[in-house]
Amino acid sequence: MLTCTSELSRNFSVGMELGRGKSLDEVLASMPMVAEGVPTTRSAQALASQQQVEMPIVQKMHGILFEALSPAEAVEELLSRAPREEDDEQPVCSGSV
Repeated sequence: MLTCTSELSRNFSVGMELGRGKSLDEVLASMPMVAEGVPTTRSAQALASQQQVEMPIVQKMHGILFEALSPAEAVEELLSRAPREEDDEQPVCSGSV
């Protein structure tokens, strides 16, 4: 939980700078170390797609980081989703990832 709430966190810093309107390239160029959440988001989105598992938060994070989706649009899209049960029509992973 610390990585998303601490100003010392690289992931927190990336999110704050994106929220201030900087591009991902600008943010990453200004950082001396890797913000592991960025490549992890790409991997999580690829795996979810491969396994056909819906992961709305990961999808929106991927949109913000790599597809020019604004954070405000992402929040609006997430909050406008119809409520449903957590296990509705979710496929079981094949075990081969």
